[in-house]
Amino acid sequence: MVKVTISRGEKFISLHVKGHAGSGPFNHDLVCASVSSILFGGLNALANPKDYNIKINEGDVLLEGDLNSHDKDVLNVVIIQLKTIEESYPHNIKVVEKGLD
Repeated sequence: MVKVTISRGEKFISLHVKGHAGSGPFNHDLVCASVSSILFGGLNALANPKDYNIKINEGDVLLEGDLNSHDKDVLNVVIIQLKTIEESYPHNIKVVEKGLD
């Protein structure tokens, strides 16, 4: 299962995505492919990724930092997209939010 943990305050966000969906054979898992596409598309859309602590390992991505308004909008779209996948595949992805504004 992919576990998405979002912690945020007024400006700060911590977005941690970890695990594999297990919805299909390795390298043919559409849920994992969707999550990866959304996540990396969002990271690529950040105005200045160097402003954030970003760690990427196999099956584990962490982003932390104080967001500017553009990047806050980008990450809000990423979160909405991940929640949309969760609605269709609740056995393969779980999104948990903490410390909402």
